[in-house]
Amino acid sequence: VQLVESGGDSAKTGGSLRLSCAVSPDSVNDICLAWFRQVPGKESEAVAALQSYGSASYADSVKGRYTVSLDNAKTTLYLQMDSLKPEDTGTYTCAASGSPCGLEYLLRRQPYSYWGQGTQVTVS
Repeated sequence: VQLVESGGDSAKTGGSLRLSCAVSPDSVNDICLAWFRQVPGKESEAVAALQSYGSASYADSVKGRYTVSLDNAKTTLYLQMDSLKPEDTGTYTCAASGSPCGLEYLLRRQPYSYWGQGTQVTVS
């Protein structure tokens, strides 16, 4: 599985960005996908994740502002980021598991075996 992110950019506080993560070579079925955020000097954290077959989950810091989704063909993962804050700044990386995962694991690092290279988001 290869994951390629795009959409990172600079934005003003209160603005919006949409990140995309293209999944290849096949569409995703029965796996979990997540967006992680890395800030220099800190561990990366999952900010949003979903089961390709079910529910989504969000970190408290982004609830109500971020929306994670899959396109109908299940080949692209999105992260819609609204009401951006300076603390949203970081490198965003998408990740995919190789198998189904329970809801309780969505925001943990453990289920994810495949990682993209990341895309930078800067909010000022």
